[in-house]
Amino acid sequence: MVKQAVSDAVLITEPGCMDDSDPTSLPYEIALKRIIASITSITDTETVIIDQALDRVLASDFIALMNVPPAANSAMDGYAVHSSDIPQTGTRQLTLVGKSLAGKPYTQSIARGACVRILTGAVLPEGTDTVIMQEHVMLTADTITIDARTIKGDNVRPIGEDCKRGEVLLRAGTLLTPASLGVIASMGVAEITVTRKLKIAVFMTGDELRSAGEKLAPGQIYDSNRYTLHGMLTRLGIEILDLGIICDDRQAIEQALITAASSADAIITSGGVSVGDADLVKELVEKLGNINFWKVAMKPGRPLTFGKIQNAWFFGLPGNPVSTMVTFYLFVQPALKRLMGQTPTDPVSLKVTCTTTLKKRPGRLEYQRGILTRNQNGELTVSKTGAQGSGILSSMAQANCLIVLPVENDGVMAGGSVEVVPFYGLV
Repeated sequence: MVKQAVSDAVLITEPGCMDDSDPTSLPYEIALKRIIASITSITDTETVIIDQALDRVLASDFIALMNVPPAANSAMDGYAVHSSDIPQTGTRQLTLVGKSLAGKPYTQSIARGACVRILTGAVLPEGTDTVIMQEHVMLTADTITIDARTIKGDNVRPIGEDCKRGEVLLRAGTLLTPASLGVIASMGVAEITVTRKLKIAVFMTGDELRSAGEKLAPGQIYDSNRYTLHGMLTRLGIEILDLGIICDDRQAIEQALITAASSADAIITSGGVSVGDADLVKELVEKLGNINFWKVAMKPGRPLTFGKIQNAWFFGLPGNPVSTMVTFYLFVQPALKRLMGQTPTDPVSLKVTCTTTLKKRPGRLEYQRGILTRNQNGELTVSKTGAQGSGILSSMAQANCLIVLPVENDGVMAGGSVEVVPFYGLV
């Protein structure tokens, strides 16, 4: 903080959200590491049927109970033979003695010199170890003629090719995808144990805010952050405790924080964490709990607050709509994934050519909104969405990625290379 004499008064200045450098702000990487290092996963679990397990987090390792496939079977339509009957050169005739279908196997042993017609997925009969595709066979009434193109084991799915009994198929902490559910079902398992759903308390602060559908009085605006937060939390499969809009009143905000801390695993607020006269949230979090850090050296989203009240983690997000979304994606989302037992992963990033000029001053990490497309040569390029103010929410709706400009970067000319994080790598 700097004290500067102005006539008989004293002007007190300190870095604000518009300043590019602030020694009291944490670098992005350190802030994220602090969050992840602080949070431990919940241990409460529940058992759900696999139809309801999509996007839930696996509570313990899932072990293969059987081999898949349980028996060697054919990878295509053809003829099951023993490899010793395949000629080294020329051709050979084999006697056709039966048929093996998926779910209806041929149950007798096949002698040398004989074969069976087999369809995809059907079990190989005893005495056979190879399938010759039907396109490589000349068929008569009760014989086939084969040549030397096929080798031992061709077109056969061996026992346990997909899963071997006793191996770990899915690790604890895995986010269950459609493919994961298929793996579980392939073991004949109908129910699976997952971590319970997180409960997150959310509220906005601001006398000027009104919910969608209400009438506005002079000086009031509609609250958008409530709805973007709901959308982002819903995608994570989280139970939301919505405390609505809380006016800029110390007692009201304190009571909301107490209610939230007693009911939720984490609290997310929007607004009230900067340095204005009505920014009361940070002060009250310090009163009721503790603050790990306040302010991150990034734009948008500098006044991000992380702390804890009782057993509930606290995330105080900036009130500007873009800042709310960016800080949620970069900090809150990986934290909540860790809290629910999922191991956070770094967002997918790409190096691409930027087709528009980007303005920036050195001093802090900056995220600009971009539109990632392919040019006429099929190369990925990015352009900014337009004005980059932290209150321009329409820029997020138009964008499909974030353009990452490092701390020391002083802007990018059109044609320069930039790093982008596609939204699919975030959400």
